[in-house]
Amino acid sequence: MTPPTTGLPAENTTDNNDHLVQSDDPEHPANLIPSLCAKFWTLGWVTGTGGGASIRDDDLVYLAPSGVQKELMKPSDIYVLSLAAQAQSLSRRQRVYLRSPPVYKPSQCTPLFLAAFTKRNAGCCIHTHSHWAVLVTLILEQQGSKEFRINNIEQIKGFGKGFQKSGNLGYHDTLVIPVIENTAHEEDLTEFLEEAMDKYPDTYAVLVRRHGVYVWGDNVHKAKTQCESLDYLFQLAVEMKQLGLPWITDIEPTIPTRKD
Repeated sequence: MTPPTTGLPAENTTDNNDHLVQSDDPEHPANLIPSLCAKFWTLGWVTGTGGGASIRDDDLVYLAPSGVQKELMKPSDIYVLSLAAQAQSLSRRQRVYLRSPPVYKPSQCTPLFLAAFTKRNAGCCIHTHSHWAVLVTLILEQQGSKEFRINNIEQIKGFGKGFQKSGNLGYHDTLVIPVIENTAHEEDLTEFLEEAMDKYPDTYAVLVRRHGVYVWGDNVHKAKTQCESLDYLFQLAVEMKQLGLPWITDIEPTIPTRKD
């Protein structure tokens, strides 16, 4: 196998390991990322080349590039790196890529995706610029809060109980998503995202103020489910705020009466 590249365009290497992104299997990460991002674009999550997604397949990490129109992305646009090789890198900004596309640049989201893979053993991480996520962070900013909290909403069941815990949250449980402040350069968010993950070990997402949200899961299915559920809750929360309805309520569990 050819020595790994450092994010240089394919024309600067003799063999770009293109076989890593070539497959007829629609479930292959190089095919799934463009497919997912095209769907996310229709939801307004990845407008104007913003946002992205990454999938881990054992040691291989597949990443959407920077600057690509997400609804037009192709498998040939995907970066691939070895997760183990990154641990041997001297700097987060000197990442080693096994495969680089002929155009585009590596995404600045890369170290944040890698944090989800290394600290949570995630199989997929999604970053959106959902305007509902941004609006929620603005509402919380007015309240001086760095947490999004909501309970007694059915869609909360779409979230797992936490890292290495089995089962999902229940209707009466409180979903808590931490908020970190935005930075001028996305890579600089990494240490703050990692701090939030350490402080909130059960969270599957981190909001970025005035920016968007990062959501991860054990696999693509779980990450997508949680991302969709979270966006639903963000929209609901904004509309509840407009109606003067609280996000946290005290509702006693209803115990069904058995008929003998």
